Amino acid sequence: MKDMNTPLQQRLATSPRFQHGCEAVVPVMAWLVITLPLWLSPFHPAVVAYLILAYNVYFFYKSTTTVYYSVKSYKEIEFHNKIDYRAKAKKSALTKTLKHFIIIPNYKEPMYKLQETIDSIADGDYPHHTLYLVLAFEKREEEARAKAQDIRKMYKKKFADILETYHVLTPNEAPGKASNQTHAARQVETYADDRKMNFKDVVITVCDADSVMPKNYFSYLSHEYLHDTERLYHFYWAPVLLYNNFKQLPFFVRMQATLSSILRLAFLSQKDKLIQVSTYSTSLHLLRDVGYWDVDIIPEDWHIHLQAFFKYGDRVRTIPLYTLINGDAAYSGNMLKTFQTRYEQEKRWAWGVSDIGYTLKRSFTEDVVPVWDRVKKFMYLTETHLFWPTSFFILTISSYIPPIINPPFKRTVLGFLLPQVASVILTVSTSFILLYVFYDIKIRKQLKQETKAWAIPFLFIQWYLLPVVSLVLSSLPALDAHTRMIFGKKMIYKVTEKV
Repeated sequence: MKDMNTPLQQRLATSPRFQHGCEAVVPVMAWLVITLPLWLSPFHPAVVAYLILAYNVYFFYKSTTTVYYSVKSYKEIEFHNKIDYRAKAKKSALTKTLKHFIIIPNYKEPMYKLQETIDSIADGDYPHHTLYLVLAFEKREEEARAKAQDIRKMYKKKFADILETYHVLTPNEAPGKASNQTHAARQVETYADDRKMNFKDVVITVCDADSVMPKNYFSYLSHEYLHDTERLYHFYWAPVLLYNNFKQLPFFVRMQATLSSILRLAFLSQKDKLIQVSTYSTSLHLLRDVGYWDVDIIPEDWHIHLQAFFKYGDRVRTIPLYTLINGDAAYSGNMLKTFQTRYEQEKRWAWGVSDIGYTLKRSFTEDVVPVWDRVKKFMYLTETHLFWPTSFFILTISSYIPPIINPPFKRTVLGFLLPQVASVILTVSTSFILLYVFYDIKIRKQLKQETKAWAIPFLFIQWYLLPVVSLVLSSLPALDAHTRMIFGKKMIYKVTEKV
């Protein structure tokens, strides 16, 4: 990493105030956007109206592109499903050089969930003698060693080896995946080094404990990795869709599971912007070069991408794998507990806004990456995290505020038409839900989650409650996370309950 070359950069890099200021930039912007109709309408209602309409047009554009890219991704998945990656992997002599280590970070996960995930890996079409299972436990879990012993007995013939790691949380670490994975990956490094393995041929897959892997995942991954000339700078990702426990879910979680799945599907085809989430793969070489996951953060998937970006710049990419991983949506056994769990999960995801503070800090304190590349990365992160907490308020409420705050404005043509035009744009945009439902059914069919004919009308009816669900389980938890960031409150990692 290039040395910081000015005293100012050195002071900024170590300044807690500067760090907090960087973290608070987008959360403050979110509150300014939400309250803009209240404080600007008395003076410039027309400006507010045009900004609201521009936001609605932007929402329409995002809705359109989401549909386009989700359809494109689905077509790509259908195409790649017909390719026999197992045969391709067997034909390549280089396949024998690869060693796959699958790290499953977990804490108090039910044994049946771990078995379901490990079964999906063991039942894949890739040669087992090059697959290494890494059970990444937390030392503080009392049942961890008993679980590891049982898993070893059940699966010892299914893998080249089974490694167990027991992470001890230290004062400078945040509980969660990042610190656990770093501990596990360092153990893998030692294991590989002792056996003279080439780190460039060691592929690490971080696998959530509830991820049901497709049969072709490691064959497909191996093929892409071996044919990728820039593989040492790349991550590899297949979308984790939340359908594994779909039939158990309350309707409001089903809606969010569907939306999350469609959005992840759409991201897959946006290659230039794609950043991995949840379950993904990369080389041990790259992880070691960037110092593994930072252990003092909570959201680790985008963060490790940014760590690599600030070392290697725009060479760092996430490569799409057009296959489907099936995961669990939040579910705690009853509606009230599931509601609470889902809120906390969304808040934790929205804490990813901290990545913007990290990006700003490193942009100001280091000169490794060209300025324009840093600006593009900052703009993309800002777009994602600013839209999240603000969308409900701007799309549903804001257009009614300027005429109320400033009554003379209501008598103008713009003041009269503003709520109506905004409503029309929102209605047209939400009509894409018809396509979401269609692809929702098709995707679940691929994942062997059949939809009964009698249930199809309810798939449409439930969407009438989308505004309420979006407010309570998307915008509010995101705004909660942003507000905590402004006031310097820490987020405590809570494992999402999935029973």
